[in-house]
Amino acid sequence: MYPFEYQKPADVKSAVQAVSGSGENKYIAGGMTLLPTLKLRLARPDRLVDLAGIADLVGIRVERDHVSVGAMTRHADVASSAELRSAIPALAALAGGIGDPLVRNRGTMGGSVANNDPAADYPAAVLALGATIVTDRREIAADAFFTGMFSTALEAGELITRIRFPIPKRAAYVKFPNPASRYAMVGVFVAETTGGIRVAVTGAGACVYRIAAFEAALAKRFAPESLDGLSVPSDGLNQDLHGSAEYRASLVPVIAKRAVAAALAG
Repeated sequence: MYPFEYQKPADVKSAVQAVSGSGENKYIAGGMTLLPTLKLRLARPDRLVDLAGIADLVGIRVERDHVSVGAMTRHADVASSAELRSAIPALAALAGGIGDPLVRNRGTMGGSVANNDPAADYPAAVLALGATIVTDRREIAADAFFTGMFSTALEAGELITRIRFPIPKRAAYVKFPNPASRYAMVGVFVAETTGGIRVAVTGAGACVYRIAAFEAALAKRFAPESLDGLSVPSDGLNQDLHGSAEYRASLVPVIAKRAVAAALAG
């Protein structure tokens, strides 16, 4: 580690002002990604702005047709919320499967979405449910938010305040986790929304993405067998010591079928 300035503002306005000052400044939420990168000196901010003291960024609100989750709401609270489990059980189940108890009790939804790790779980839910990312400046549709590996539409200093999820008719998330990290080697979130079927895949590529062919097949008949014979190309997919691009490509339709079956059972 190395010296840096630390601030813990009490409100969003103060946090944004602190980050917009001179130097290389960063927000810190749960710290699940940023702290390890600091230890490895892969990131060297001049100032860390801790969001943990901002009450307005925490909490879950269930409305008639949507669920609003504060950016600093922990995974554990998303998983344990009775109201959220009733409205969008797939989202609560997803949160309950993130990492381990330590990660779930420190990590936050907003931090995960802003970081956009290629193997993170929340981006699949945000994209499949057609969520809206609310920031201190504007509202961003999910389809326009995720732009690439660890890259989003957020501008410098822009802060996620809440994420608003439309309540789907039915949905499910299934992932094939790395046995050590619990990150998704392939995760598929399937949702039947008021706007149609949406299928989002995480873990397989450099960034979460939708599969139009799967969505079209499921729109005709929402059943696992509707995906029979469909596949995804391996070109551009992730490959590492845990699995090749071809292996991940073969997993996608298998996991997608399991997600559809889970949505029907739920």
